Amino acid sequence: MNALVGIVDLARFQFAMTTIFHFFFVPMSIGLGIVVAVMETLYVIKKDEIYKKMTQFWGKIFLLSFAVGVVTGLIQEFQFGMNWSEYSRYVGDIFGAPLAVEALVAFFAESTFIGLWSFTWDRFKPAVHVIFIWITAIASMISSLWILAANSFMQNPVGYAIDNEKGRAVLTNFGDLLLNKQLWIEFPHVVVGTLVTAGFIVAGMSAFKLLKLKQDDPEVPLFRKSINIALVVGLVGLGGAFITGDQHAFELQSMQPMKYAAMEGVDETIDSSKRADKAQPWAAIAVTNPKTHKSIAKIEVPYALSILGNHSLTGGTTKGTIELNKEFEAKYGKTKGDIKDYYVPENTLFYSFRVMAMGAGLLALVALVALWFNRKKSQLILTQRWFLWVMGVMTFFPFVVNTAGWLVTELGRYPWVVYGLMTIGDAVSPNVSVASLLFSNIVYFLTFSTLGGVMIWLSRRVLHQGPYHEQEATQTDRDPYDDLAGKEAQV
Repeated sequence: MNALVGIVDLARFQFAMTTIFHFFFVPMSIGLGIVVAVMETLYVIKKDEIYKKMTQFWGKIFLLSFAVGVVTGLIQEFQFGMNWSEYSRYVGDIFGAPLAVEALVAFFAESTFIGLWSFTWDRFKPAVHVIFIWITAIASMISSLWILAANSFMQNPVGYAIDNEKGRAVLTNFGDLLLNKQLWIEFPHVVVGTLVTAGFIVAGMSAFKLLKLKQDDPEVPLFRKSINIALVVGLVGLGGAFITGDQHAFELQSMQPMKYAAMEGVDETIDSSKRADKAQPWAAIAVTNPKTHKSIAKIEVPYALSILGNHSLTGGTTKGTIELNKEFEAKYGKTKGDIKDYYVPENTLFYSFRVMAMGAGLLALVALVALWFNRKKSQLILTQRWFLWVMGVMTFFPFVVNTAGWLVTELGRYPWVVYGLMTIGDAVSPNVSVASLLFSNIVYFLTFSTLGGVMIWLSRRVLHQGPYHEQEATQTDRDPYDDLAGKEAQV
């Protein structure tokens, strides 16, 4: 039993580590593709060379993130086969279909057109060349759609039947897989999140660069324009994130009520009809005892949960985690394998949700102030150096927000790998050992640390060189006798 617990814990840690690190680069890569496409579109429309330089410069960061994202994705595939073979066997018929389409269609288109875009700047007219980056960006989004279709099945299984003879789930309706309600609230939320991620990466890196430049430096206009474009894209993403996040939370009440209750810190059921104010209060701060699953301390805001969860000033009912656990025990059995109860990690979900939501609010505030400071005929963005430091720090903040959102999504499904069908303990490979998992965890951690360090070093190097590095290098390498030869020819 102790060995099993050790194996499950190490396998879960490895899944978390590989997925979190991979998800650092997925939103970054998809979002940067869109930001770069917008920049090149502005070049086509305005025919201003500064937008071409801007596109080529940020395109280098985009290509770096794409390369690292591919490598980390491969590592994630390896750990599925190594640690979760029972899961792969049980739902391989369903899980494999969208992943195969993603690899054969979306990723193929993405990798083909990213190559065309990178190496054909002088071979196509700008109006044609920009199509390549837009196809790349759209293919990236479609690629994420297929991956999220597989993840959405794990959250809300549809379109399947259980083959009792073979002891596994089989796909019965591919259309149901694509029409999964979970997919169409998860996919838009991820896409708008990529805009936020890329927008603040570009704006934050631009801020770091402006800290190194003098006000009359020729690179300043390019980075100021980069900030404006990136933050407009980021604000569009934030607006979309608030809308899709609200819809996601609303649907969770019926699809995954335990996750919703933990997110909102509801241990005892709240029935607004039994309250004097006829409304549900929202817990701004809550601490839950992990043993009793009851709140130790809580600060509530009257009416707020009715507004957030019921879209009304009053009314609504939210089942508490204690009542839901009893319902799940009645439905799935009091104990099953490694399951002692059906509680999720309440405190982790509660504060991860607030980091995600309040972090998005902070990013919106910084973006609005930055756009005001960076407006035309204003030098505030250059003179208020403290704010450039704030923007620079915001480069890393979307990764925190994305990770918090991932923790809510995945930990909120506990103790299920496939919600209501397969538990974590049943999904682990039967032939792995604690020693092998410990070794692979160390190897993966060192690999990720190396990849992350190389990514940061290369990105910093690109930023330090600036957008005119290649042009300056060409001029430096020019033969000094060329001018003399030209004058002799004129004579």
